[in-house]
Amino acid sequence: MANSTCPYCGVGCGVQVRLSGAGTATAASADAVLSGDPTHPANFGRLCVKGSALGSTLHSNNRLLQPNVHGQNCDWPTTIQSIAASLTKTIAEHGPGSVAMYLSGQLLTEDYYVANKLMKGFIGSSHVDTNSRLCMASTVAGHKRAFGADVVPGCYEDLELANLLVLVGANMAWNHPVLWQRIEAARERNPALKIVVIDPRITATAAAADLHLQLKPGTDTVLFHGLLAQLIRAQQLDSEFIRQHCQGFADLAADLAKQQLTLSAIAAGCDLPLSSVTQFYQWFGQEHNTVTLFSQGVNQATDGTDKVNAILNCHLATGRIGKPGASPFSLTGQPNAMGGREVGGLANQLAAHIDFTDPAKIALVQQFWQAPNIATKAGYKAVELFEAVARGEIKAIWIMATNPLVSMPDADAVKAALAACPLVIVSDIYQHTDTLDIAHIKLPALGWSEKDGTVTNSERRISRQQAFQPAPGQAKADWQIICEVAAAMGFAGQFTFANAAEIFAEHAALSAFHNDGNRAFDLSGLSTLSAAQYQNLAPTQWPVNAENPAGRQRLFADGRFYTPNGRANFIAIDVRALLQEKATIDSNKPWLLNSGRIRDQWHSMTRTGAVPALMQHRSEPFVVMHPADAAAEGLRDGQLVQLTNLLGAMRARLEISEAQRRGELFVPMHWTAQFSQQARCDVLFAANVDPVSGQPALKLSQVTLEAVPAGLALWLFCPQILSPQQLALLPLAYWARVPLNHCQVYRMVLPLQHKADLFQLRAELLQWLAQLPCSTTAAATATVESTDERAFDYRAAALSDNQLQWLLLCGADGIAPDEAWLDSCFAGALTVETRAVERRRQLLQGRPAEASTASGALICSCFQVRSSSIEQAIIAGAQCTKSLGEQLRCGTNCGSCLPEIRALLAKTGAKTAAKTVAATGTTPIQISEVA
Repeated sequence: MANSTCPYCGVGCGVQVRLSGAGTATAASADAVLSGDPTHPANFGRLCVKGSALGSTLHSNNRLLQPNVHGQNCDWPTTIQSIAASLTKTIAEHGPGSVAMYLSGQLLTEDYYVANKLMKGFIGSSHVDTNSRLCMASTVAGHKRAFGADVVPGCYEDLELANLLVLVGANMAWNHPVLWQRIEAARERNPALKIVVIDPRITATAAAADLHLQLKPGTDTVLFHGLLAQLIRAQQLDSEFIRQHCQGFADLAADLAKQQLTLSAIAAGCDLPLSSVTQFYQWFGQEHNTVTLFSQGVNQATDGTDKVNAILNCHLATGRIGKPGASPFSLTGQPNAMGGREVGGLANQLAAHIDFTDPAKIALVQQFWQAPNIATKAGYKAVELFEAVARGEIKAIWIMATNPLVSMPDADAVKAALAACPLVIVSDIYQHTDTLDIAHIKLPALGWSEKDGTVTNSERRISRQQAFQPAPGQAKADWQIICEVAAAMGFAGQFTFANAAEIFAEHAALSAFHNDGNRAFDLSGLSTLSAAQYQNLAPTQWPVNAENPAGRQRLFADGRFYTPNGRANFIAIDVRALLQEKATIDSNKPWLLNSGRIRDQWHSMTRTGAVPALMQHRSEPFVVMHPADAAAEGLRDGQLVQLTNLLGAMRARLEISEAQRRGELFVPMHWTAQFSQQARCDVLFAANVDPVSGQPALKLSQVTLEAVPAGLALWLFCPQILSPQQLALLPLAYWARVPLNHCQVYRMVLPLQHKADLFQLRAELLQWLAQLPCSTTAAATATVESTDERAFDYRAAALSDNQLQWLLLCGADGIAPDEAWLDSCFAGALTVETRAVERRRQLLQGRPAEASTASGALICSCFQVRSSSIEQAIIAGAQCTKSLGEQLRCGTNCGSCLPEIRALLAKTGAKTAAKTVAATGTTPIQISEVA
């Protein structure tokens, strides 16, 4: 048995691993059984659909297994010397500031620590930033402005003790589903619990809310500053807490009075019904046990820090901070975003929550590290960092465990900058990512299940992520690679770590060095852990010190903050400009664009995209539009459309949904060049940042939308992954790759107007197919059928020794083959069928003769339950999610699919009821959520 922590979101769920064989991890331990850790306080045994599928990611055949230097595979000594020599030469010629690192919340704390130590302490460059800048930087800045430190005051237990939960820009049902299930369970125990969701979209979370405020994008600051004004008018304040423990309230109250934030002005400014705003303000004012949870909808904005402080102001004014069931709570996006902040992974931090603002504290870090060339000022934040690469100031950049060509705003500009950079080093676990493909030096790193260290989740809880598999090929831990480069650059004496335990001990000791209680982050109680104690470290919330030897759940309830005078700061925000804002839409780019995550995918899909079960729920990139807008534009559901602005373009399928506000669009953030032709959404978002935090505004852009001219749809089924370059040999208007269990399906569109044109391309298609790696030369035969109006216009298949090599189907866009059945045809030889000829004919028809059981949209990824099965069960009498779970198992694992199951209950139940009334004249029993 081994214990670890899930590598996906910031919930930090514990994972148990039962190993096969003799109980030791081997390269063949694919039989390892993964489950939620019932003892871990973050999840108590639950895992979401992504965590449940972790076992399917353990043996990817796409792993990077050997270092590669300028296109040549190398051994590690040669590679390390090449990196060290290149960095040393760059520093000598251009100074330390010409070298940068771009890190990731996917790294372990120990990896982060040595990277930051090398760059800021020994190379002397503070140009070290992280992709956490894209998701958490505004929260960090808001916490520091209000509390004097980057501290989340509450804990997960508060979600279960609250009577009012306010969710702002956070689709927890999809993005933090394990926490959402804890909320759902708390709701069942406490019927008085109310949930308010503040989000421009009707998400799965909003659909379950008692009150949904579907506000105009970007107006959260207005709503919460208006809330504070109303709390003052209604005298619903904790005046004693304000008097004893806060500062700046009088000035803030006076400023609010001048802004005249009436309820009607707030409602109009946010484009909300007055009744909804009034209801929210009443509930917040009356209920002391209130937790406000916020995530990317708050952070990813040019006023993200102000949004955070507008929320914190309301909690400080009512004394609802760090108390059971009463606190603001930031939902972290990545598994170790907080751990990276602890060690100084952000460019404006030095280490151990010490900034560059105090020379005396910089001297402390220099003394502790014995650093010869300590950086003394903040470096470039993420957007500034890549701008410096673009203008040639940064000559060498080392990117670890992240994919900025997909995730950064103005992503095409980032791609161009890196393509022109003299030295790009990328550490990753896969052979191909958008970023790795343009690297000069490629370094194989350890992945989850192979690396050993710690992560810190959203509630400040440090957990162990333990290795239970050996390193594949020549892959190494990120910290080990960094230490070897440091040694080759002449810093061997300060980078002699033998294991992760030694790194953690130094990290903890630095947090305690001359702390004296004036820094919130303190791991002094863990600085003397032995290797065995580190190995068995239980999940622990910091601070861990003499005052809190077992850690501490909550902070600030005692009114002790980490500002110079110990008082929390109220932050005044001028929202008059937002209230007075008129039509700002550029008529040439009339659509407002929002981006975000979907249920079953993670970041740029390098891990989750390889799991067939996770690719079925949303298998192609899409754009969501309101039905009225679609009707006005003459667009249909599933149609291929293109979004464009001055920065770039994106192609995706149209999804028509009333979940979207009029005049606005939504796109998922995940698709890359590895999975689709032109679906990187961040090419459409400008590099506009919050002036305080430096976090880019990835929630709001403006685009035009137009239909892509109709073409012919192609489906290519083949076992191998084709490269974008191979697909580019055809004049495709669009393609998307969907991994299945036994093959890949490439859904493609040829820009042809007439069916006859296809037959002119038959020779070209066959020639193209013959060149693909999935084709074989020996004993391969191609079978071609011509026009069949009932199905596909052109069909071709290649078999070798009765094993299907590839299958190509072509027809009108909108017709779809039975992909699940065709996938099964790649599982083995086709001669086992008694009706082999008939079966091959069905192959070319794209579906079996018998009715398929795999039809309908995938609803439950955990147990592969599709909408057709759920609908049939409802028609047969299932009346609630519980009965459906008992029959089909859907919704019984992570619960992420429950909102869609409830929607099917309502929709199918209504249809069934209407049919019953029409047939019998009687009203049937209503389908409900009551078992």
